[in-house]
Amino acid sequence: MRLGGGKEARVKDKVLVLNCGSSSIKYQLYAMPEGTVLARGLVEKIGESSAAYKHSDAGAERSGKKKIRDHRAGLDLIARLLTTAEQGVPPVKDVSEIKAIGHRVVHAGERFTGSVLLTPEVEKALQDCCDLAPLHNPPNLAGIRAAKELCPQVPQVGCFDTAFHATLPEAAYIYALPYELYEKYRVRRYGFHGTSHRYVSRRAAELLGKHKYAVNLITCHLGNGCSMAAIKEGRSVDTTMGLTPLEGLVMGTRCGDIDPAIIFYLAGKAEFSKLEEINSLLNRKSGLLGISGLSNDVRALWQAAQEGHRRAALALEIFAYRIRKYIGAYAAILPRLDAVVFTGGIGENAAPLRAKIMGGLDANLGIKLDAQLNAGAVGGEGEADIAAADSRARVLVVPTDEERAIATDTYRLAVEQKEED
Repeated sequence: MRLGGGKEARVKDKVLVLNCGSSSIKYQLYAMPEGTVLARGLVEKIGESSAAYKHSDAGAERSGKKKIRDHRAGLDLIARLLTTAEQGVPPVKDVSEIKAIGHRVVHAGERFTGSVLLTPEVEKALQDCCDLAPLHNPPNLAGIRAAKELCPQVPQVGCFDTAFHATLPEAAYIYALPYELYEKYRVRRYGFHGTSHRYVSRRAAELLGKHKYAVNLITCHLGNGCSMAAIKEGRSVDTTMGLTPLEGLVMGTRCGDIDPAIIFYLAGKAEFSKLEEINSLLNRKSGLLGISGLSNDVRALWQAAQEGHRRAALALEIFAYRIRKYIGAYAAILPRLDAVVFTGGIGENAAPLRAKIMGGLDANLGIKLDAQLNAGAVGGEGEADIAAADSRARVLVVPTDEERAIATDTYRLAVEQKEED
């Protein structure tokens, strides 16, 4: 996406999108309603001596190191970067020009089924979800509070990773555990990457010439974190991630589906006597990295596999096998399948891996890739239909744009003041 600029873009309503991690803030400034990107950047290693920032706008790119104490200090820096320019006109003359701020929030529990204006009551509900997402919701809330201090008069909107999956039926989200665990502790499948799944499913509907609530899709968000969703008539009815983002597909460093008894087996071994050691193993040392012993980067693994590295090849085979198995499972629960949609860094760029994933689906599901179209859909070439002409369902590559989706929701709720239909 090119950064916007020029006089016309600058007189539009400006919406700031924030994605706050435990030690980072990613941000993009949009001119709405067109969705032109005026500026983007990253503040990272907040609270560390090596804190740094990167900023791009139509004028120039800037980067450097600076002491950044906390998220409020990070937002103060972002405000300075947005209101100054090394050349030309800055993206905004003053932060008061920002009409609304949208926040990515990982977990909303069962409370919210869509993006909402952030009120004290909403913040309290998100605080109550911190035990469900202890690594994500606290920094998300820190960013919300810092932004409200910086821009107290600016309306703010929360956009939730879990919200799109709020339409899962009970049969899909209840685990086969004592039902009281759901009632007492909210143990259930929630699903994640919802903003991405929603964005690409809506774009897929447009590409297929269908209403957004008339499509049946299997969406595959494949990056370092991976998830899939079954979309029935435009609504999520199943997804691979569960109570946490650990369940489901093989990922860069996460194990995905495993026998839960493995945890108890390992707990009896001296090196895994502490639960945090097992948690680290499953989340940070497993997946593609754990199988290959080499890397969690698909590009490195593909190169190593071509050179004869057996475990790299095995990691990619398991990765593709798990996705292919879920495609079959999700096809079985949909009334028909209009398209399989690939998105995320791997889904958008790894053409050989897409071919490996889809291999064999012709015989059972009648889904066929066009090898030439698949090979050409890489490196940010945009949206593409890579299915063969006689494929029973289309296969689409749709680059995700979660920030644009958040900006759109924020503009709709805070500026246009419209609810989603």
